[in-house]
Parts: sequence; structure tokens; C-alpha cells
Amino acid sequence: MSDFEPFYDVSRSYEDNYEQGPFGAFAEVLKDGNGADAAGTTSEGASASFLGQPVNLPFGIPAGPLLNSRFTTAAFRMGFDLATYKTVRSRAWGCNPFPNVLAVHPKAADGSLTPGSAELDEGVLADTNYETPISISNSFGVPSQSPDAWQPDMRAAIEAAGPGQVLVPSFQGSRVEGMSEEEYIADHATTARLVKETGAKLMVMNTSCPNEGHNRLLCHNPLLVGRITEAVKQEIGDIPLMVKLAYIPSDDALELMVRSTVGHGTVQGFSTINTISAKLVDANGNQALPGAGRDHSGVCGNAIRGAGLDMVARLAAIREKLGLDFAINGVGGVVSPADYQAYRDAGADSVMSATGAMWDAELAHKIKASR
Repeated sequence: MSDFEPFYDVSRSYEDNYEQGPFGAFAEVLKDGNGADAAGTTSEGASASFLGQPVNLPFGIPAGPLLNSRFTTAAFRMGFDLATYKTVRSRAWGCNPFPNVLAVHPKAADGSLTPGSAELDEGVLADTNYETPISISNSFGVPSQSPDAWQPDMRAAIEAAGPGQVLVPSFQGSRVEGMSEEEYIADHATTARLVKETGAKLMVMNTSCPNEGHNRLLCHNPLLVGRITEAVKQEIGDIPLMVKLAYIPSDDALELMVRSTVGHGTVQGFSTINTISAKLVDANGNQALPGAGRDHSGVCGNAIRGAGLDMVARLAAIREKLGLDFAINGVGGVVSPADYQAYRDAGADSVMSATGAMWDAELAHKIKASR
């Protein structure tokens, strides 16, 4: 795959990607000043919706690889009608040391990882041998620019959306040493207000990254998520709010998440899943990613599709059981039109692809052509 250039260059640092990216086909489409139609995106009129916003096709890229307005604008021009602006914070936040992305090679013949399996703690091979269908590490630590930088850039990203396209801002609270739970909740609300000030029509709150400590995810505490979303909704009012979830193995815990949020009128949808955490090792069995606290990393791409489909199907079942109205955004391992359709069949109202889109800039065009 040496002749292929993902739009996020895994051989460069996060900082270099932010300043110099995107790359490959995404860079080429930005050279065309005529907008989305010149890049092959059809504008036949919106035929679907995403949290109340009309979209041509409910498919796009989730929080992660679209670092700023150049990335999101390129995504729109390449036919991704939903472009998620990488998760922002109320303060500047540094990135984990380079490298952040490695190719991951699970033992299963189909390249999948199973939540709760022994392999996740025994060690999964990670190296620089990138092969399709692609699975990669996601070890960034949710970096963010300061609001002074990301607010004006997010405004530009929102304005660059074409007909039937929507910019999806992602945000999260930041836990720092000595912070009380009330202060942590307030930081989520403050960040949501900062996003609202950009003119956002909707937003996604990330509860699926280990900002609670090693392998501790906010989404594993449904009652706290419920309290946070109440505070957030007081700031954003009628703006639709979606919550990003990691894999939650317990049906009872997942139902409690729905009851604590949608059931209280604070959340209008869920996006799932983010990654599956695994111990990553090199060919000699040593820690693959350098630095303390990085023996485990989130894995995304082909390896997590089964887990993503499972979460979507279980959420859809809970939606029917409780008679509640909320949107489901399916994420994880979407690398082909068939994967998009599998998520829709499982109950997803919309679908997104991060790793698949990074390695195939034409993925949105391929899905549209298959319909």
C-alpha cells in the first residue's frame, strides 16, 4: 500500500497533519475552487435527515480524522454529507506522542476483535504493515486547540457545507487534577456553550474516550452522563444533542443510559461505537506504542465492525422496547457499501466511517453509486 496516501498521513505527527493536511485526494479536491459539484458530489435534493437536518445521504465521517475546516471542507467535496469536526475542549489539550496510528492485526481469520475476549489483554500485533481491510490504533488522547483557535475555524467549517450537508461538531469535558464532579459537569456545559456560539445546528458529546483514567470511560457511568446532559441542555436549549458511546456489554447498563438521557428529554441520539481497547504489542511481544500508560490503545476499523453492529442492534431493540424516539448513528468498520447497508439494516438511521474513509477517499461516492 506504499502508493496510497490517506487524507490523514499516519507517518506524520498530529501537529503536522493539523498544519499541513489533509493529504491525497482530499488535498486535490481543495485545489478546485468550484465547490462540491466539481468534485463529483451530486445535489439531487436531500432525501434523508440527521437530527432534523436534511442530508443527501446519511453517511459521513465521525469525530477523529477531520482535524479542522480544511479537512471537513474536503470531506464535503468528496461526497461525505456528514462531516464531524474533531472533538474540541474548553482549553488547549496536547496530543499523545508520535506515533499515534499503527496497523493492527487481530488473530481471527476475518480480522475481528471480540469485546471481552482474552486476546485484548494478551496482546494484539501492531506494526506499520498497513493492509486492507484496515484496522488501526487510535492513540491520540483527544487533543484540542484552544477555543480562540477552534471557534472561528468551526464557524468556517459550518459555512462550507453544501446543500444537503451538515457539519457535526464534537465536544467533551476535560477532567483535570483536583477537579470536583460538579466542576467536571460544568466544563461540559461550558464547552457546549462555546460550540453553540459557532452557529452549530446540532452537536455530539463524546463520552467514549478514556478521559476518566486508564480504561475508564464516562459512558460506563450512565447516571453521571444523565447529569451532564441535563447541564448541557440548559446551555444549548433546543439544539439536538447526540452522545457518542463506546461498546457497553450489559443490556441493563445500556438501557439505563437511554433512560437517564433520552428518557429525561436531554438527548436526541446516540453514536456508536468509538473503539475497542486492546493491548498492542510488536513482533517481539513488547509494548508497541511508546510511553507510560500506552500499553493499551483504542482499535478502530475493520476489527470492530461486529461490535458496532451489535451495539446498534441492541440500541434499536431498546428504542422499540421503551417506545422512545431517538436517532442511532452507526460507526465502526465501515469500509464498503455493504457495510453501510448492514448498519442501516441493523437499525442505524445514519452511518459514519473514520478508518475506512481515511483509506478510501471515494467511499461516499461508492456508497451513493451502489444505491
